[in-house]
Amino acid sequence: MEEALRPLGVELRHFAVLIELVNHGPTVQRDLVAATGSDKAGIMRIVDDLERKGLAVRRAVPGDRRVRAVEITARGLELFDAAHVAAKPLAERLVAELSLGESEQLADLLTRLAHPADAEA
Repeated sequence: MEEALRPLGVELRHFAVLIELVNHGPTVQRDLVAATGSDKAGIMRIVDDLERKGLAVRRAVPGDRRVRAVEITARGLELFDAAHVAAKPLAERLVAELSLGESEQLADLLTRLAHPADAEA
């Protein structure tokens, strides 16, 4: 995946944050820490990188001057879409030996592992 993302100018750690922003909308950094398994300093560096690249912005959270939410930009959405296109051949190779039902089952299991709270809803 790193090879697929390299021509786009991002790393997997950046893409993981973009995935969260696409799936959940503007997100405070502490929630990005929990969602990505990163630490506070790591998330700060990743968000700094995304801001420098114009892929995300920090915005004030109404009612709490101390907290900033990270929001994906239009350019970030374009890169997100391009990354999915770049990763598609890789994903297809990973499931090439599985039947259609097995690949759907694998996708379901991985989704439940990555987002256990979503699976319960």
